[in-house]
Amino acid sequence: MKRTRNLGEFLKARREGLGLTQRSLAQKLGVEASHVAFIESGRRKPSLKLIARLADTLGLDRQEVLLLAHPEVSVLLSRTESEPRPKPPLSWQRFTKNSALLARCHVTKPELQVLEHLTLLGTAISAKGIPRHSHAHSGYPRT
Repeated sequence: MKRTRNLGEFLKARREGLGLTQRSLAQKLGVEASHVAFIESGRRKPSLKLIARLADTLGLDRQEVLLLAHPEVSVLLSRTESEPRPKPPLSWQRFTKNSALLARCHVTKPELQVLEHLTLLGTAISAKGIPRHSHAHSGYPRT
């Protein structure tokens, strides 16, 4: 299949390659055939949910379809060679090395990978980090 940087042409070529009509694809996606036509003509961009369904239905890579629909997200998905990978916090390193805790909580490797990505977003304030006077009207008991 010819590579193209245009989402509509890309989806149309794949749809036709699979022998699907706009109507049959629309039925599989749960949208109107006119919506598929608008996306293929470039008059509309698919929602994030529809991007996932389009990719799955047409057997395409979700990230590739996302990048064609919203090229502006490429800066969020790519890391330059000069950007060093941030070092996880010490608390995270201790957590990942605590095999007894991980086993007791049934934490899987894929879950650890997702959690590691979340640690890169920054820190969160826990209830312990909230000053006592903030609980005064919350209905929470003071600790």
